[in-house]
Amino acid sequence: MKSPFHLTLVSLTMITAMLGSLTCGEDRRRPKKLIATGWDHADPQRLAANLSEMEGRPFDGVVLRVTGCNPDGKHLQLNWAFLDDAWERAWFQEDVNTLKTVQSEKLTDNFVLLNANPGTVDWFDDAGWANIVDHCRIAAWVAKQGGAKGILFDPEPYASPHAMFHYAAQPERDQHTFAKYHAQSRLRGRQVMRAITDEYPEITLFCYFMNSVLVSAAGNADQQPALASSRYGLYPAFIDGWLDVTPPGVIFVDGCESAYRYNSTAEYLESAVAIKGVCQELVSPENRLKYRAQVQVGFGVYLDAYWNPKDSQWGTWYIDGLGGPRIERMRTNTSAALRVADKYVWIYGEKHRWWPTPNPRVRAETWPEALPGCDRVLAYVRDPVTYARCELAAGRRDGTLENLVTNGDFSVEQTAMPAGWSSWQEASSTGSFLSDRDSGASKNGSARASGVSNGCFVQSLAIRPGERYAVRASARTQGSGDTWIRIRWQTTDRKWTAQGKDRILLPEEPHALWREIFGVVEVPDDTARLVILLGVGRQQSADDSAWFDDIELYRLP
Repeated sequence: MKSPFHLTLVSLTMITAMLGSLTCGEDRRRPKKLIATGWDHADPQRLAANLSEMEGRPFDGVVLRVTGCNPDGKHLQLNWAFLDDAWERAWFQEDVNTLKTVQSEKLTDNFVLLNANPGTVDWFDDAGWANIVDHCRIAAWVAKQGGAKGILFDPEPYASPHAMFHYAAQPERDQHTFAKYHAQSRLRGRQVMRAITDEYPEITLFCYFMNSVLVSAAGNADQQPALASSRYGLYPAFIDGWLDVTPPGVIFVDGCESAYRYNSTAEYLESAVAIKGVCQELVSPENRLKYRAQVQVGFGVYLDAYWNPKDSQWGTWYIDGLGGPRIERMRTNTSAALRVADKYVWIYGEKHRWWPTPNPRVRAETWPEALPGCDRVLAYVRDPVTYARCELAAGRRDGTLENLVTNGDFSVEQTAMPAGWSSWQEASSTGSFLSDRDSGASKNGSARASGVSNGCFVQSLAIRPGERYAVRASARTQGSGDTWIRIRWQTTDRKWTAQGKDRILLPEEPHALWREIFGVVEVPDDTARLVILLGVGRQQSADDSAWFDDIELYRLP
């Protein structure tokens, strides 16, 4: 039988490599982003006026409605770009100037809204499409000059006269076959993308959905019959046109609006596999390498589905709590969406608002008022570490923090070993584990390991599945060697479980004498105990030492 700590030995090489990568100052994490969108869209003026309030919400960016004004005083909505009108970019300069005044370290990924509807121009109308192409060029210019990450493209048909991507809705469908419309859509896609990337070569084109909306049409040797009857049958050709001419710096996001009703991790995973896999069949073979390299997976989360009563006119848009509070399902689902997405998850709301809006369809209540806890849920899944630090700071102010670790400050001795702690080291390691009264981050002393090639201090605590904990410690080294914390899991009879969900936490602040280790862990299913391993490795002699102090474990709300 393997040692219960065999994973500590196996992972030492990996941990050493991780520690080595930190010394070069490179952060290799993939930060995920939450984007706010919905009926409370801000414009540049409201963004500037309400910036502090908007930065206080749990988002990394917002979707913006930009407006222009022509010499006759007529206001023009930039998002209605698929109209047969001639525009000039100077008409949108005022909004660009306003965006330039907005400086935010929090809202770093804003997007300018662009709708494919109402579509008043037939795909074969060259003059009309010249205007559409120019509108898209202006939108890219606004995004670039205004400091936005890119364009949020919404392909959905909301208004008459016809849906741009539905063959049956085209005014000249009796004159041209679907195949000809398909080819023409690809041509227009090329024209639009050239215009956009001329202005903004490194743009992110975030779409509420791309080919994910037509995954059912894939898998056929001849897809055109299925596409010809689809509401979005011309959309894959338009995307193909984008890919024909897009430079390598452009990122596309398939936002997978179908995720509105998802209520399991499996659904997010299946969609990601489909977007990365079978949806390539809707792309020309010559563009599939670009598609794989430049199309990212994203997901939409529909707030109203967690608010809507089941037995109501909105009952078809309802997510069940599966035996628990629906707000917890929102936490679980949004967390799954962020784990599976390449970078972006967008939060869409209709009935309520996050910030002031003149939209009369939006109710006066904010989302945190209407759906209590939703802001805390989103803040946690967006950035668990920042959320935990804020909760701990608030708990310290209120005097409500309860450290669950026994003798975490090592103030209680038990002969040579700190009380409440045990130790382990591999058979070939001959180091020592001691309570050190003379050294510590605080006055109470610390735990010291010397001459340990691979080992750890150990403490086990009872917990429950689904709970979330903040873990904090201080660590110091002398001579050679590394330190880390590993969180592992046990069943009620103290057997190791959920090994794939172990967490390794590494020291930060490389130039400090005492370095902080901080992280957040979530308790897996079928787990009853959390085991803290204060890891030490690669010490060459008894003169090499590592100290741990102020070990803390707090349950998060």
